[in-house]
Amino acid sequence: MSDQLVVEDLSAGYNDMPVLHDVAFRVPKGAVTAIVGANGAGKTTLLATVAGLIKPSRGRVTFDGRDITGARADALPGLGLALVPEGGRLFPFMTVQENLQLGAYAPNARPHLAARMREVMDAFPILLERRDQHAGKLSGGERQMCAIARALMCRPALLLLDEPSVGLSPLMAERVLEIVTRLAREEGLTVVIVEQRVTEVLEIADEAHILDHGRIARSGTAAQFLADRSIQETYMGL
Repeated sequence: MSDQLVVEDLSAGYNDMPVLHDVAFRVPKGAVTAIVGANGAGKTTLLATVAGLIKPSRGRVTFDGRDITGARADALPGLGLALVPEGGRLFPFMTVQENLQLGAYAPNARPHLAARMREVMDAFPILLERRDQHAGKLSGGERQMCAIARALMCRPALLLLDEPSVGLSPLMAERVLEIVTRLAREEGLTVVIVEQRVTEVLEIADEAHILDHGRIARSGTAAQFLADRSIQETYMGL
């Protein structure tokens, strides 16, 4: 299996505060890869750096064989890489449909907007029911589904998900993770997911990396992490 994403010796942070230190890992095509670790480990910073929101101080990010290190964030969806940030960050006074349309702003996505809109509405039937409703009126689970659907509007090959279950009930969090699994297994989408529900995300992931104080502490299959209680206790607080 070839690699969709390769991160090499990546260091980044905020102004004079370093957060990531020589992070390196690979993400196979079509796989669900989990990034887990304690709060403050640098997980959100890692996704933001890969997605072009933070400029790295050193290292390299390669996506589909293309060097995207330090690329502009608004250029990456057009290349097939989309980020769903923590909380979704929808525009609350725009309708669901208007929020989804924004996901197809990349030039190569615009000609397929109508077809892709039908596809995401089929994938998320609740959004079809709510399409004329302001996004700010959606429930937490509906907002998260809308945020994921908006990212899918650009037809990404790689989806980065930052804490998709934050603020959701256990039942709705399970539903969101089921959607992520289906996108990977049925549509061949490559997914990198940061998630606070560690056990649940390891159950759907193929591979996992533990981030500890801005460094990759352990890498392996998700099944290995689930089976090793010492790893869970040391790095994940389980």
